[in-house]
Amino acid sequence: MTTTAPSTPAQRQPLSIGAILLLGTLTAIGPMSIDMYLPSFPAIQQSLQASAGAVQWTLASFFIGLALGQLIYGPLSDRFGRKPPLYFGMALYALASVGCMLSHSIEMLILCRFLQALGGCTGMVICRAIVRDRCEPQEAARIFSLLMLVMGLAPILAPLLGGWLVIHLSWRALFGVLVGFGLICLTGIHFGLTETVDHKKAAPMHFGGVLKGYGQLLRDRWFLGYTLCSGLASAGMFAYITGSPYVLITLHGIAPEHFGWVFGSNAFGLILASQLNSRFLKANDLDTLLRRALWAPLLAGLLLAVSAWLGFDALPVLLLGLFCFVGSLGFISPNGSAAALKHHGSRAGLASALMGSLQFTLATVVGTLMGAWQDPSAKPLATLMCVCGVGAWLIHRTLVMRQKA
Repeated sequence: MTTTAPSTPAQRQPLSIGAILLLGTLTAIGPMSIDMYLPSFPAIQQSLQASAGAVQWTLASFFIGLALGQLIYGPLSDRFGRKPPLYFGMALYALASVGCMLSHSIEMLILCRFLQALGGCTGMVICRAIVRDRCEPQEAARIFSLLMLVMGLAPILAPLLGGWLVIHLSWRALFGVLVGFGLICLTGIHFGLTETVDHKKAAPMHFGGVLKGYGQLLRDRWFLGYTLCSGLASAGMFAYITGSPYVLITLHGIAPEHFGWVFGSNAFGLILASQLNSRFLKANDLDTLLRRALWAPLLAGLLLAVSAWLGFDALPVLLLGLFCFVGSLGFISPNGSAAALKHHGSRAGLASALMGSLQFTLATVVGTLMGAWQDPSAKPLATLMCVCGVGAWLIHRTLVMRQKA
């Protein structure tokens, strides 16, 4: 493992509130691009005369683009600086959004969604690297907590905006909004971000070196432990996003117009926890907070699974388990990300890329299992969230705690 001192004055300057807001916005591009257009599935199916399965592929192609793109932009940002890949990625995102808006076949929409993700993922991977460039691990965890304040608004506001646009305009208007969003982000990158990497001092990049770097990270038990424990916890939330509409609306009779309040309250819990984490970091070590927080998805997952399999999945029990699981990510995600990156200052882009790709792959696998497990009960949702919560706790104990012992 290698560490590096800041190589430019910009790296030693604290991040301004404006820069934090911009980084949070860039990081939220992925969730916003997903959550905003989910209400448009029926309209897209009818407009493009496509099957429901084909429309689902517009979501799958976006996930694939997010996972692959991060592996590309991370090493590029270590070699050429953080801003050039951001410029390219956001320009590609905006152009692909235009393509989505003008699509007249489901095949074209699937391709443009893939390209949209391939561009938009730059914000997800490079913003983490920028925070690592500018901050020590404890401060980085605090900044990641503040970023979640911005990110946490996406699951609340994006579906509401998307639903309104579909009803009053059309599904194409969704992507018109995303075009404008991409252009605003491009402007913010140019005027609001300072370069944090001196690319003139960077070693030449070649494919073999990139693969070697990824191999070294995969053999690093600290990096892998922090990445997988926070990734599994996040995958549990992905199971919740995928499965909760059926469980809450169909099984428990919550009206569709009231579902947003449940979804929003859990997102609010996530935001609240992330801000508490920011405060607690002033007096507590991030590893201590992470270790304690991992008990929440473990216990919440067990509560959900036991109640579902024993037939005691009353609505109050379900809501309590979901709230505790989702809220705990406000502690787990920022501290896990900061801990995973803390020993990799000289290759923060590479480490951030592999971390994001691994975590998103876990989330995609869990989401796929949710879709494949056909059971008219809460068992699939509860079981997968339990597996994720228990798995996150066990991986932290196995790969991180034993290293410290």
